[in-house]
Amino acid sequence: MATDLRLKESLPEITEAILATYTECSHINHLAHKPLPSREAIVEILTDFLEIIYPGFVRRQNLHMGNVEYHVGDLVDGLHDKLTQQIARALRHDSESETSNGDPDGVAQHKAVEILKRLPRLRTILEQDVQAAFEGDPAAKGYHEIVFCYPGVEAITIYRIAHELLLLGVPLIPRVMTEYAHSKTGIDIHPGATIGPGLFIDHGTGVVIGETCEIGERVKLYQGVTLGALSFPRDAEGNVIRGKKRHPTLESDVVVYANATILGGQTVIGHHAVIGSSVWLTHSVVPYAVVSLDKPSLRIRGPDSDLAQVPYEI
Repeated sequence: MATDLRLKESLPEITEAILATYTECSHINHLAHKPLPSREAIVEILTDFLEIIYPGFVRRQNLHMGNVEYHVGDLVDGLHDKLTQQIARALRHDSESETSNGDPDGVAQHKAVEILKRLPRLRTILEQDVQAAFEGDPAAKGYHEIVFCYPGVEAITIYRIAHELLLLGVPLIPRVMTEYAHSKTGIDIHPGATIGPGLFIDHGTGVVIGETCEIGERVKLYQGVTLGALSFPRDAEGNVIRGKKRHPTLESDVVVYANATILGGQTVIGHHAVIGSSVWLTHSVVPYAVVSLDKPSLRIRGPDSDLAQVPYEI
């Protein structure tokens, strides 16, 4: 421990300087009496959801049809309470939320029950996502490997839960969920995106799917793909206009290879189109189109030769 007490005497002055910024920089304070949702609690909620959606893969082992009913019932009961508490916190914090008769706890309970009601349908959609991964990756040895190991499946699963909460009007929590998935998998899917069943994200690291993306069925994305905004529309005062479609639409059965960038709310990729690696695309393409860069050339310098240029065969 430091022994120079003269240095420690400056700490009150440092504290005072920090406190002065709490007035000047008010956008990054939360000093009200309404607690925010807990990130740790949201991660625990996600783990419970994953335990229900993929029984036997997450925490509890030795499940079978004789005991799974009790296990799932216990999880659903706990999720009801955890979701109600965290959604109520989010509603209290969001001044624009609809809190019927000033009762955020009652509204939160209804939303919690509704998301739980949607779990059977979510499982049928995620079954198609896992099927798409198995059919789209010859390296996969089986469905259990995909569920247990593939980061794309985890990111898509968390997105689908978060998306349903967003549709129910739950603030903050959906974004916390998808950013948690982003931090774990490197795959950034905004909960506002609309994604059909059968999405397969192969490898996945660096994939970005923006808020207003619309993706059809059986779409396949490789690592590094960006489905982003071309520009941000602004009003007369220069403020960003929110709520407009800024991100592209991919129709069903589209394949987008690694590091391709597709931008713009008016950009539509027609069904069965193939977008090649490293393509930069800001306009629509028709169904069944194949979009690729001109073949590049490689420069190779051998230990005993001059620099040579050879065509790069794809």
